[in-house]
Amino acid sequence: MYDTDRGIEELERRRGEEEVSFAWLSDRLRTFTDLNPEFETAVDRLATWLARLDDDEDE
Repeated sequence: MYDTDRGIEELERRRGEEEVSFAWLSDRLRTFTDLNPEFETAVDRLATWLARLDDDEDE
């Protein structure tokens, strides 16, 4: 198990029943990056990966 798995599991346990929009998620990612600029690259990579998930299906 990676260390990040614990955070993912906590997120799922605490908020797994909720539905959120990508606009809401984008706002939370911006806020997180503003508060933690050292994670800007990781957040950018995650956001880009999420944005392009369907790209393979279109080809």
